[in-house]
Amino acid sequence: LQEPAEVGGGSVQFGGSLTLSCHVPGVAFWTRCTAWFRQRAGEEREGVAAQCADSGITTYADSVKGRFIVSRDDATPNLDLQMNDLKPEDTAMYYCAADGSLLDRKTYRYWGQGTQVTVAS
Repeated sequence: LQEPAEVGGGSVQFGGSLTLSCHVPGVAFWTRCTAWFRQRAGEEREGVAAQCADSGITTYADSVKGRFIVSRDDATPNLDLQMNDLKPEDTAMYYCAADGSLLDRKTYRYWGQGTQVTVAS
């Protein structure tokens, strides 16, 4: 079983911070990239941040650059997403995905169930 498991969602005020954590069992964490995606109501799922074990590349969507930080804990193994200066437009279901390419959602093999983040204005 290699599906990721997310924890850490919740409600926060405008300008607040929240950290999401994704546990990725098995070899998926060490294969290509692990990433966070989000999906707002009525919209397509979009990439937020990815960290790639094979290349060492870390990449972010333009909308979160300078506010979100993704980090790996190889011992656990987890991929954490620290979200700062949160805005109402960050409200979405956040998904962790493993074994894919950068922020291309169609390439990811394993998906978590998602965790809701709500930012109040």
